[in-house]
Amino acid sequence: MSLHALNPQQREAVLHTEGPLLLLAGAGSGKTKVITHRVAHLVGAKGVDPQQVLAVTFTNKAAREMQERVAELVGRSKAERIQVSTFHSLCCRILRADIEQLGYKRNFSIYGASDQQRLIKDLMNRIHADHGLSPDVILWKISDAKNSLLPPAKFGACMRGDVIGEMAKAVYPEYQKSLKSYNAVDFDDLIMLVVRLFEEFPEVRERYQDRFRYIMVDEYQDTNTAQFTLMRQLAEKWGNFCVVGDDDQSIYGWRGADPGNILDFEKNFPGARVIKLEQNYRSTANILNAANKVIRHNKQRKEKALWTAGGAGEKIGVVKCIDAEDEARVVIERIRHNVQNKRMAHRDHAILMRTNSQTLVFEQELRFADIPYVLIGGQQFFDRKEVKDAIAYLRFIVNPYDEVNLLRILNYPRRGVGRTTADQLIRTSITSKEPLWQVIRKARMITGINSRAAEALERFVALVEDHKRSFRGGGRLVATTKELFAAIGLEAELRREPDSREKVERRVENVQEIINAIATYEGREDKPTLSGFLEKVSLLDRDEPGSDSKEKKLAKDGVVLMSLHSSKGLEFPHVFLPGFEEGFLPHKKSVSEGFDVDEERRLCYVGITRAREKLTILHADARMKYGKAEPREVSRFLAEIPEEVRQEEARAGFHLAEGNENASLSDMLAKLMGETAE
Repeated sequence: MSLHALNPQQREAVLHTEGPLLLLAGAGSGKTKVITHRVAHLVGAKGVDPQQVLAVTFTNKAAREMQERVAELVGRSKAERIQVSTFHSLCCRILRADIEQLGYKRNFSIYGASDQQRLIKDLMNRIHADHGLSPDVILWKISDAKNSLLPPAKFGACMRGDVIGEMAKAVYPEYQKSLKSYNAVDFDDLIMLVVRLFEEFPEVRERYQDRFRYIMVDEYQDTNTAQFTLMRQLAEKWGNFCVVGDDDQSIYGWRGADPGNILDFEKNFPGARVIKLEQNYRSTANILNAANKVIRHNKQRKEKALWTAGGAGEKIGVVKCIDAEDEARVVIERIRHNVQNKRMAHRDHAILMRTNSQTLVFEQELRFADIPYVLIGGQQFFDRKEVKDAIAYLRFIVNPYDEVNLLRILNYPRRGVGRTTADQLIRTSITSKEPLWQVIRKARMITGINSRAAEALERFVALVEDHKRSFRGGGRLVATTKELFAAIGLEAELRREPDSREKVERRVENVQEIINAIATYEGREDKPTLSGFLEKVSLLDRDEPGSDSKEKKLAKDGVVLMSLHSSKGLEFPHVFLPGFEEGFLPHKKSVSEGFDVDEERRLCYVGITRAREKLTILHADARMKYGKAEPREVSRFLAEIPEEVRQEEARAGFHLAEGNENASLSDMLAKLMGETAE
């Protein structure tokens, strides 16, 4: 194996095999190449037994790719004996061999999310039948505790005394007892139980320490407390511990990742060597200079600066837009220009967003423009539960025979119409051969419907009929929809859901986006109607059956829509960063709740460094919020990008291919149906 293809820092990292090593690998610096060459050097030149080498990463895909690249360097037979795996698959192997020490049988089951939720829901109902809590929020609390290595005995002291905390304290110990009685573990247990195994049985720990004398961990900045502790246990005897990561790309704090693991590496592993990979093989100099200047404003970081032997490239484009729709059209204008004049493919373009609520307008405009796209790491907008619930009211108001949507909204938000009442209504509808809505309208006359449920149904009927009349009058779609959602108490219901504040706010934003979409439709149509809007929604929401993996989607020739979080590890010739505003990036929670904005700045850094050749930043003067235009302030991060590497670009610099900057949703509908719009 030749090392001539490596730069001096990469070569130094490959040749340093003994003792702890921190490899600070900046974005696009060829870290995978270094890891695979380092493994190959250990097995080839150093003559290390392949079975004594362990490489750990976060995804099965990354593990497979690493194994394939190592096989190209040392041959298939040696590569197959090297342990390349994720944290969870490594721990599963250990437990399959030694879990009996902890009182489990080796044929234990691993519970997935649905199994966990069913078990937790059952335990919650046993503890308090009318708790009104979601199993998800309790599961999240338990998962967070396990990732912090907090067993049930220590967990209670960390929980505040609110209803969620009290339920989590009660459920966690019963959950663990139930799992063990079923001879089952969950994914978080896989790591926590191995840590416990190594603590309680030193002879087992030493056996695995001798088995894995050379250990490497990729994406070390994303490790949590449990993962860090596991790796320290394995590495403490021989000390040949190499970690690869970039603290500037630590963006998963919300799911337990601790950037302190990489920042404190030298303290945790005395005598560690630190090598920086700063030469970037991905982006132009202007893009790298922008990224370097932005991230330098974070104080808690390892100093490094990306550079390239390539040219300066194009300056970063900054476009000031009127609103969200204008922003989407500007992006589409540039994509069309690149495809038609630069022979670029659609998949060469990525639109990276901070929040899921930003995707709707891009989906609408891309479909109208007949530009293929793929949505990565998120649901289609109209597939989200809170959006389906809100749209269900509108669909039923338009069509009272739509019993699917009627049953969806019958007790949402909760109004005291339980499953027993719903079953009685359905049976009456079947036996009387009357539409369900007609049965509901005379619920008080039905045997088996108690007075409380009947009163709730009468209020529901009155609410629907009142707003049906309002919509029938024509016009005022935004105002009437807002009145309907307020009367339903939709936003209040979402805020009552026992979930993380970030998730709740995202759901509220998604409902607000429905109002914004109606406002856009109403502003474009001569004779707007609720049925007309829903017809367009149905056409926008069509999708082919089945789902593709992230890899298959990226292989298609389509513009890529994805969140900034999902974009890590990817690269594209042309990247668009819309919503470069206070409230989006940095996100409003970081500002309003006094959080440190360092992670938001790291997220911005990740977004910038996804671009290879061109980066376009967009921000709007105003955006619709609940049907009203709200002024916006440009992100503080824009001022941190040097003026010499960016330039203001005109909104309509390339001219829309269709020559119509005011294309409407009705035009989209006509185009989809093969008709000519007026």
